[in-house]
Amino acid sequence: MPKLANVNTTDLRAAIELGCRTMQHTFNAEDNYHSHFNAVVHPYAELSFSSALSDCHVPGRHLNALLAAEAAAGVRVDPAAVAHLRNTLYLSFSGPLCLPLNRLEQSGPVRVFSAHNLREAMHACYALVRFRGDAETRWLAERFIAEINRVWSPENGWDLAAFVAHDLIYQPVQGAVNGEARMIGPLVKYVRATGSPAALDLALRLKEVCLERHFWADGAYIKERVVTDHTHSITCTHTSLAQLADLLDDDALLQRVKAFYDNGLWVMRDELGWTGGAVVQAESDRGEVCNCGDMVETALILGRRGYPEYYADAERMLRAHLLPSQLRDVSWMKVDPDPNAPDGRRDAANRLRGAWGVPAPYGHWAHDLGLDSIGYYLDIVGSTTGSVVAALEAAVVTDATGHHVNLLFDHDGPTLRLTNLTAPEGLEILLKQAAPLWLRLPPWATPANVTLEGLDSASVQWLPGRLFVAHPPVGAPLRVLYDLPDTTLTLSPRVHAHPIRVRLHGDRVAAMDNWGMPLTFFDSLEPPDTAAV
Repeated sequence: MPKLANVNTTDLRAAIELGCRTMQHTFNAEDNYHSHFNAVVHPYAELSFSSALSDCHVPGRHLNALLAAEAAAGVRVDPAAVAHLRNTLYLSFSGPLCLPLNRLEQSGPVRVFSAHNLREAMHACYALVRFRGDAETRWLAERFIAEINRVWSPENGWDLAAFVAHDLIYQPVQGAVNGEARMIGPLVKYVRATGSPAALDLALRLKEVCLERHFWADGAYIKERVVTDHTHSITCTHTSLAQLADLLDDDALLQRVKAFYDNGLWVMRDELGWTGGAVVQAESDRGEVCNCGDMVETALILGRRGYPEYYADAERMLRAHLLPSQLRDVSWMKVDPDPNAPDGRRDAANRLRGAWGVPAPYGHWAHDLGLDSIGYYLDIVGSTTGSVVAALEAAVVTDATGHHVNLLFDHDGPTLRLTNLTAPEGLEILLKQAAPLWLRLPPWATPANVTLEGLDSASVQWLPGRLFVAHPPVGAPLRVLYDLPDTTLTLSPRVHAHPIRVRLHGDRVAAMDNWGMPLTFFDSLEPPDTAAV
C-alpha cells in the first residue's frame, strides 16, 4: 500500500474522537482490565505489557486526555473505561510508599519506582479530581506530594535507602528533566483545579531546579546542561514551564520558555514538528509524535501570551505532521488467525485504529528500517490526544474582548462558524453573537494581498499578525480571501540524515519525498530525490 486511505489533515475533533476510541479499546481482559502499553504490527498487530511503564504511565496519559476530551469536545467516555484506569492508578499506589510503582512481572506486585513516572501519576490524580470531583483521589494526590517531599529534595535527590528498606527497585533517570521536573505541568493543572498550596510549592521548587541547572537564558540545548537526550522529557518539561508561567503571569519565566523554543528545540525538531525519540537521531526517520504535541501546546501558550506568530507554527505542525500521522487506515495490518490467541492479539488492528506512535515525516514506516520498527505505544496515544484537545480549545476563544480565531481549522461553535474556502481561497466567517473579531492571519496574508468581502475596509484594523474588526456583521457571512502560496522546502539537515523535500500549499503538505516507502501520508514528490539516500 503506497499511500494510506483516510488521512486526516484538517479535523481536530475527528482526531480526538478516534484517539479516545483507541484508549477505550485497549484494556487487557486477562489482566483485570489494566491497559496494554506496547503496540507493534509485526508479525501481527499485538498489544502487550511493559514492566517499566504500563501501570504508572497509561492511567495518567489516558485519563487526562479522555476526560479533557469529554469536557471540551463532548466525546462520550465509557464510565467503565474511567473505572479501569482509576483501578490501575490505585494499583500503582498500592505499594509501601505513596509513590507510583510498576509491576516487574504482570503477575507480581508493584515494585519498580522511576521518577520518570511522577508526571503521569499526577496527571491521573488531576483528571479525576478536576473532571470527576474525586475526593478520595484528591486525598491521594496530597499524600503523594507529601511523600515526594519526604524522600526527595533538590539538594540531595532521592533517598535511596527508603527504597531499599521497602524492597523496592529504584530505576535511575537522566537527571531532573527526565524525572521529577516533568511533573510541573500536571501540578499546575492540579493547582488550577484545587488551589493546593503543596502542589504550587513543589512546582515552584522544581521550576527553580530547571532554571538554575537546565533551561538557561540563552535558550540553548546542551546535553551536558540538560543531562537527558530523551526528547519527550525535554518537550514535556518545557511545556510544563510554559504552563507555570501562564498560571503565575510570570513574564521572566515565559521569556525563558520562548528562548528555548526559538533555539534549543531546533536541535531536535524540523520545520513540520517531527522529532526523534532521542535528540540526536540523524540515522533514522523514526520519530515520536507526542513530542510534536508538546511543542504545539507550548506554541499555543506563547500565542495567547502575545506572540501570535506561534499560532502559525502550531497550526503547521498540526496540519503537516501530528494529524496525518494518526493511525486511521489499518487495512494493511496482519491479524493473528489463532482464535485462542491472548488478549493482546485479539482484534488488535481494529483496537489500535486511532493510535499515534513513532512515524517518519512521510509515513508510518521509516526508510531503511524493518516492519518491527513501527510502533504505537499507548502512552503516546494519550499524550497526543490531549495535545489535540488543547488545540481545539485554543482554536476559537470568546472572552470579554471578543471572538479570537487563533487556529484556522474549520469550526462551527456557539459563537461563530469558520469555513476554509478553496475557490477562491481564504476564509468565510459567520458570527452568531455580536462581539469584536480578532482573526489571526497566516504569515502570507498581508493587507496588500487580501480581499475583504462583507466588510467595509475602513472598519478593519491590521495589527501585527491579526485582523481586528470592532463591529463585524452578525448573521451574514464575511470573507477574507487570499491565495495560498506554493513553496518547496528541505527539512532540517540537523535532524535528518538525508534531505527530505516537502511541497507545501500554504501550510498543507501537497507532496513529500518518501523513497518508495509504503504506508505514506502524502503523495510522493516527483521526481524522487534518489541521490539523497
